[in-house]
Amino acid sequence: MNKTITLYELNHLVNQTLALSMPGEYWVEAEVSEMREVRGHCYIELVQKDEWGSTPVAKASAKCWKTNWQYLGPRFERITGQSLKSGMKILVKVYADFHEAFGFSWIITDIDATFTMGDMARKRQEIIRILKEEGVFDLQKELILPMLTQRIAVISSENAAGYGDFCNQLWDNEYGLKFSVRLFPAVMQGKQVEESVIQALNTVHAEVDSFDVVVIIRGGGATSDMSGFDTLLLAENVANFPLPIITGIGHDRDESVLDLISHTSVKTPTAAAALLVDRLSAVYERVWEAQERMGRLVSMTMERERMRMNRLEEKIPILFSLVKNEKVADILQLYNRLQLLVEQKVVVQKHRVDMLFHRFQPALQQQMNNEKYHIDILSRRLESLDPALLLKRGYSITLHQGRVVRHPGQLKTGDELETRVEQGIIRSVVQ
Repeated sequence: MNKTITLYELNHLVNQTLALSMPGEYWVEAEVSEMREVRGHCYIELVQKDEWGSTPVAKASAKCWKTNWQYLGPRFERITGQSLKSGMKILVKVYADFHEAFGFSWIITDIDATFTMGDMARKRQEIIRILKEEGVFDLQKELILPMLTQRIAVISSENAAGYGDFCNQLWDNEYGLKFSVRLFPAVMQGKQVEESVIQALNTVHAEVDSFDVVVIIRGGGATSDMSGFDTLLLAENVANFPLPIITGIGHDRDESVLDLISHTSVKTPTAAAALLVDRLSAVYERVWEAQERMGRLVSMTMERERMRMNRLEEKIPILFSLVKNEKVADILQLYNRLQLLVEQKVVVQKHRVDMLFHRFQPALQQQMNNEKYHIDILSRRLESLDPALLLKRGYSITLHQGRVVRHPGQLKTGDELETRVEQGIIRSVVQ
């Protein structure tokens, strides 16, 4: 049977072999899958994924001892603006270490923060490219802030100092301008930023007619945790939002995708409040200037009209006199024309009457002679029928109750009769 060795001896052999075969340090590109800090030391799980997918093709554990991490960690945050976390691609300088009791690991001696910055920038550029291809990159820029931007929906952490600074800056303005502010709470750092801010935007959208502008602010949190604002889904929601969105998320270095896609980007919450105050104060000054200009214009117009009325007042008597004389002359001329026309009309009508008189006079005379002859005939007839002539000839007329008696049957015994003769009246009674 072959000679056996202990596990420690085997591991020690591996340790010596690695020390001899890999004595130097290596710069390695990898993605952080997990990271944790324990008593000042940093423990990282590194992974390399398939180029065409997300399947890991290599994994390794790495450590950065406290003596190095207390320098490398802050420097990484200062350069990249973010803390080291899972999902980041990093370029680290390592050397191989095999411990008989704890096994193999890579020991990190340096981190190239500029490599991570380049990777973050590449991700940002990819998101920007997609947004431009979708045609939504400039949608927010095309919106117009209302002239009176006073109804403000704020998306921020409820207890963040930045929200308080924003409100104080807004309400304690030197102009005494009034604003209506409503907070829509959201997580502003960590992995929940995207989901939380989108949910807040959806809540605002349900009451979109109640607001003039949306302000997304962040303050008081860790300045190193800004990756939540560099996501495609959040950028698409902001780009397509119907109200102008102002961001003030405290990004001191490069602009985030959210800053680029929003209507207006400022650095801090107080700067966002100052922007709104300055805008409203500018509108207030324009209104005040317009009011003063309008007052001056009204005064000038009234003075000009007063002077014009005075001039007209001076001209009225002269104009009235001229008009009066013109009208009097017109009336006299019209009167003379009417008088002449009337006289001419009278002459014409008199001439017509004379002509008619001369034309009808012989006919009228003939008609009068005919009528006179007819009257003479009737007169002779009436004379021949006069009862007095009959009485003179010996005739008499018997009357009963004033009516002529023509037949004996008209009378009865006892009737009184009246008989008229030439020389008088005879009264008798029927027996």
